[in-house]
Amino acid sequence: MQNYNTIIGVIQMRQNECSLSMIQDRYHIGSGTAQLILKRFNASGFTLEQLKQMEPSEVEILFYPPENLKRKEVPLPDFQLYYDRIHAKGSKVNVAYCWLEYKQDNPDGYEQSQFYELYNRFVEKHFGKRETKMAVERVPGEKMYIDWIGDQPELLVHPETGEIQRIHFFVTTLGISSLIYAEAFQDEKLQSFIAGTTHALEFYGGIPKYLVPDNLKTAITKHTKDELILQSAFSDMEDFYNTIVLPPPARKPKGKATVENHVRYLETHLIEKLKEKVYTSLETLNTDIQKIVAVLNARHFQKENYSRMDAFLKYDKPCMKPLPGGIYTVCDYKTVTRIPDNYHVEYDNHYYSVVYTHCGKSAIIKATPSEIHICDEYNRLICKHKRSYKDFPKYITEDSHMRPEHLYYKEVNQKDGAYYRRWASVFGPNMSECIDRILKSAKHEEQAYNSCAGLLHTVKDLPHGIVEETARQCIEMNSCRYKTFKQMLGRMQSTPVKTGELPAHENIRGKDFYK
Repeated sequence: MQNYNTIIGVIQMRQNECSLSMIQDRYHIGSGTAQLILKRFNASGFTLEQLKQMEPSEVEILFYPPENLKRKEVPLPDFQLYYDRIHAKGSKVNVAYCWLEYKQDNPDGYEQSQFYELYNRFVEKHFGKRETKMAVERVPGEKMYIDWIGDQPELLVHPETGEIQRIHFFVTTLGISSLIYAEAFQDEKLQSFIAGTTHALEFYGGIPKYLVPDNLKTAITKHTKDELILQSAFSDMEDFYNTIVLPPPARKPKGKATVENHVRYLETHLIEKLKEKVYTSLETLNTDIQKIVAVLNARHFQKENYSRMDAFLKYDKPCMKPLPGGIYTVCDYKTVTRIPDNYHVEYDNHYYSVVYTHCGKSAIIKATPSEIHICDEYNRLICKHKRSYKDFPKYITEDSHMRPEHLYYKEVNQKDGAYYRRWASVFGPNMSECIDRILKSAKHEEQAYNSCAGLLHTVKDLPHGIVEETARQCIEMNSCRYKTFKQMLGRMQSTPVKTGELPAHENIRGKDFYK
């Protein structure tokens, strides 16, 4: 029996074109109860306004005549016992499980909606008001919720040693259809988390707009109200599948209540079922998980004629993006706490350059069989190199990454005597002779390269005549050295140019011509 407020509220919401699910959530009743109220309202011949003018007790008797309430005695469930079990420390028991247990002992007892209603009334009476929930409008194919089941049972036995191992359960579900994917792993490390996510996407055969993981350290590096930083591998997976990773607000697990509800269900029904067998391989265990989850996905919703799989094929799947070609594979990651002053980072005994301005900062190395990607702490690409497997050279350096002065010395060290002789010939024979003498004056020609480079860089923008005259004077003095050339060039540039008088000529009129 429902009270006056529920009866009037159900009728009013339905006339305002609210769905049955919204009505059920608002008044905490089953669909059968809501439909019964609406059926009896249509049969009563009264309007909603007329019912509002009647006494509440009259309305309640009209919809629930005393003769219809007579039924055989049904034992009232021990709700205090159920409440204590549900709220016991570490308990995985929920109201649904309690009802199943109650129905096993009392086949003719209360149905699920009645059981829930009586339990909620008990909680409200003894422990305060019912918890209110925010209504969430879900969009088909929009979100895939991701989580680990909290329970880690010892299900796997090593076939040789007999060692018992704990198993970790990875689970995902979709917002509209609630289609479930579950998989067992031996740990909750990054590799397992990535593998579970990619396997789930392959299972769904499509990509949602958002991936909604829990705020796990394996997926989320930092998540505050001001900043979200994804773990590098998870960020790369986000790019690969062209989706958006959007975890719920920190410390607010009800931001993903959909998967939390399924986690609780699987803790109770999946794991308990698996405990009935002994498994010696993860493959066998996952095979059984797939069978159990397939049954769950194919089972019709309570009082509905469709299943999770039916809803998925009708609503979620058409709105999901197709999978990309290939399968995402995790790179080998290495964190560099501080880029050294030589702006090279080490991976596999080779040293790869980064732009020198990143010295002192942290970085992330992502290695594939063919490439080395170097990213900053926010997983933004700084540069990439072809991966080297040669014994030499150990240092792989891009010229654009070098300091200007380092690039200069690199260029110097890469030149030979012929290079500097060709450069000197641009100015004239005297400069060619001077550079040639400088090269020959050294015990080893390579020892004179710095002098030649420095001298030629000094005069590269000067008039060729001045350069040639300076070289000529150095040759005459038999002192073709860098220091001597610089001194002579300084004197040449500091000596003022003599203007002198113009020679007499008949075509030159002079100043007196214009008087």
